[in-house]
Amino acid sequence: MKITKNQYLAAFSIIVLLLAIIRLAFPRIADERTDRVEDQQELALTGDGQDASETDIKPSAETAKLTDNSTKDKEIEESRLKNNKEEGKEKSKEQAPGNDEPVPFEANSRARNWNNGESRFFNRDGTPAKHRIFSVARYADAFPDSQQVQIIAANKWGVSPVKNRQDAEARKKELVYMSVSPYYHVDRMYRSIPYLVPRAAVLLNDIGRAFYDSLQLKNIPMHQFIVTSVLRTQDDVVKLRNYNGNATENSCHLYGTTFDISYNRYKTVEPPGEKRRQVRNDSLKFVLSEVLNDMRKSNRCYIKYEVKQGCFHITVR
Repeated sequence: MKITKNQYLAAFSIIVLLLAIIRLAFPRIADERTDRVEDQQELALTGDGQDASETDIKPSAETAKLTDNSTKDKEIEESRLKNNKEEGKEKSKEQAPGNDEPVPFEANSRARNWNNGESRFFNRDGTPAKHRIFSVARYADAFPDSQQVQIIAANKWGVSPVKNRQDAEARKKELVYMSVSPYYHVDRMYRSIPYLVPRAAVLLNDIGRAFYDSLQLKNIPMHQFIVTSVLRTQDDVVKLRNYNGNATENSCHLYGTTFDISYNRYKTVEPPGEKRRQVRNDSLKFVLSEVLNDMRKSNRCYIKYEVKQGCFHITVR
């Protein structure tokens, strides 16, 4: 016989109702068995702590069995803890350095990668671990996302196009100010303003942090990449189109989802009075391209390699 959906729901409702009535009629039916046994043991004591033998109340066979099992489990656990403790003492004696011996570098847990017990930043002897620079095969192939692709994401995640600077000031509840950050440097802007939607601002910070990590892993002095363009107003786009042929009327920059990162200029990070070694911009470009390639493959963004403008054109997704 085929059961319809309504018949199944009706039967299920009746069963739930019956279980609820039984639960209300017999509240103790839902108690754990061990709780009921403990209650029986408490009832075995009457008056001012009188023993069960005095009141002719004897524990049941089930109670005795549980008590025996509990005692055995406790003895096994104590034995296991004792063995572990003795093994730990023997290991510490074997691994403990002498009074004049330095503590091995592997003991520094702050520098360990817990996935495989090895450090990503240092070798076993304590020397910095240097990772190779790979870059990408061809920039145009690795970052091919055109305006037609990026504008879809801009419309999905962005704000409505900003008309002018006054309109941008009124949108501060929708946009995040991103001109100051320890992870990147914002260039002086004439045709855009430093605002992004929160989703794009998080992406930009993540790119900056990943870039720092990559530089350290490859033993390259710290540098910040430079953000050259962010949110553009409609007035900015009109003026920009007069001398920039790549600027489109419906630019992704209008929506606060897009920013440009220069790939041929970088800002060196160094303390006052300290001069760090020079690094070629091409080497920094290789490292930055690795980071952006990972972000794009993780479906975090769309990226277009701009040859004439010298930048990576990036839209959050």
